Amino acid sequence: MKTVEMSIVKELYSHKNIHQNLSVAKLVEKILSHGEGILTSTGAVRATTGTYTGRSPEDKFIVKDEVSKDYIDWGKINRPIKEELFDNLYRKVIDYLNEKEELYQFKGFAGSDENYRLPIQVINEYAWHNLFSRQLFITPTEEELQNHQAEFTVISAPDFKADPTVDGTHSETFILISFKKRVVLIGGTEYAGEIKKSIFSVMNYLLPQRNVLSMHCSANVGTEGDVALFFGLSGTGKTTLSADPYRRLIGDDEHGWSPNGVFNIEGGCYAKCINLSEEKEPQIFNAIRYGSVLENVVLDDDTRIADFDDTSLTENTRAAYPLENIDNIVSPSVAGHPNTIIFLTADASGTLPPISRLTKEQAMYHFLSGYTSKLAGTERGVTKPQATFSACFGSPFLPLAPSKYAEMLGEKIDMYDSKVFLVNTGWTGGSYGTGSRMKLSYTRAMVHSALEGELNSVETVTDEIFGLEIPLHVPGVPDDVLVPKNTWEDQAAYQEAAQSLALKFHNNFDKFTLASDEIKQAGPLFKG
Repeated sequence: MKTVEMSIVKELYSHKNIHQNLSVAKLVEKILSHGEGILTSTGAVRATTGTYTGRSPEDKFIVKDEVSKDYIDWGKINRPIKEELFDNLYRKVIDYLNEKEELYQFKGFAGSDENYRLPIQVINEYAWHNLFSRQLFITPTEEELQNHQAEFTVISAPDFKADPTVDGTHSETFILISFKKRVVLIGGTEYAGEIKKSIFSVMNYLLPQRNVLSMHCSANVGTEGDVALFFGLSGTGKTTLSADPYRRLIGDDEHGWSPNGVFNIEGGCYAKCINLSEEKEPQIFNAIRYGSVLENVVLDDDTRIADFDDTSLTENTRAAYPLENIDNIVSPSVAGHPNTIIFLTADASGTLPPISRLTKEQAMYHFLSGYTSKLAGTERGVTKPQATFSACFGSPFLPLAPSKYAEMLGEKIDMYDSKVFLVNTGWTGGSYGTGSRMKLSYTRAMVHSALEGELNSVETVTDEIFGLEIPLHVPGVPDDVLVPKNTWEDQAAYQEAAQSLALKFHNNFDKFTLASDEIKQAGPLFKG
């Protein structure tokens, strides 16, 4: 591993002006002096990302070599690229960066549990990307920095464009991971989320090899030490629901579940901030201050006040800030084993219950299914919600087969008797375009009841299409809201939409041929 770092030291550290682990203040000065961003009224930095305002999944590749070939779940998610193509592009990017007047390097960690953390470094062309990296990953102490030896490196060169005909990429943009060389190579996109998610993909490869389940989820802990996990794809509410004033935040997006308990992989939060308000999400709203990074948020030209309702640049507006900007956090970001697990879905069909209690078999079925509606702006080309199934609520970031993560989760649910719920933060009273988004206050009330154990023995009714156990009463939520068909005026339209979604579940699950009969039978009751 030191050999990998030293080769990059030789090629880039010798750059005449590479800045290592600059302070927040110095990075802000660099950003402003270079015109990479502007200050908002709260002191945060606002940057825009141009053409690419979301992830580029079609442009992500993993190098297929003797290290990775037998372990990666190759396919549409994990596209292979030849080692020689990676090497050639790597050489071009290194030469390109060596011509830049300044470069920025961040040395830190992924993983707050010292037993499982990964020493990383990020080398950036842009100062604002380096500030983003500093806020999202774990910053070392001075002593840790002196002894730091990176075991994985991210090299980000947004202004370098690939030539697909020569470089073997899908477009000018590329996100390439070499597990052999322990390098992530990013170019052609200014969207900072690629830096964060590439390291998450790396951890999803490394941690299971150490008997640690890596998870795309947020996590918090109650006053009694009870731990909750919130699984879900971007836009389903992980960050919002885990930022609870009555519970301490462990982290908002990426975690590991080891034999010791849960730990945060990151040192910061990357929150969607479309329609953000102090009234609805005070913790996130007030966390966006000096040192934070706003991405593609529209500002008033004069006051520099953020307009979080403006979607003219993208609906995927983002805020990156350190965990310390949240008052109520766990520090260090480690806790015990989860008492409650919440699967979040933003169902655009408006037919899934707002909350349902899952058996262990149903939990495994819905974890493998990972249903949600992909929200506008999260990925390039997505302009309205699209029904999607993302295994383990995070398949874009899973190098290994979904069954590996699912087996680990099932074992842990059994071992620690975790209670599992499916929560729909999507539409009610009709599908997207007809119905309305579930009120956040209702979702919070339902989640609160689940975390307090109030729904473990409450009276339920079985949904006749999906087979889910729906609580009939939840404090703070109108009873009619709990049963989806009661919220639709057109019952025939509801029946058609619900049955259509049930069939999509079955069709998607056909690929999980190795799942047990018990898990296969835990899906929707309606089979066409």
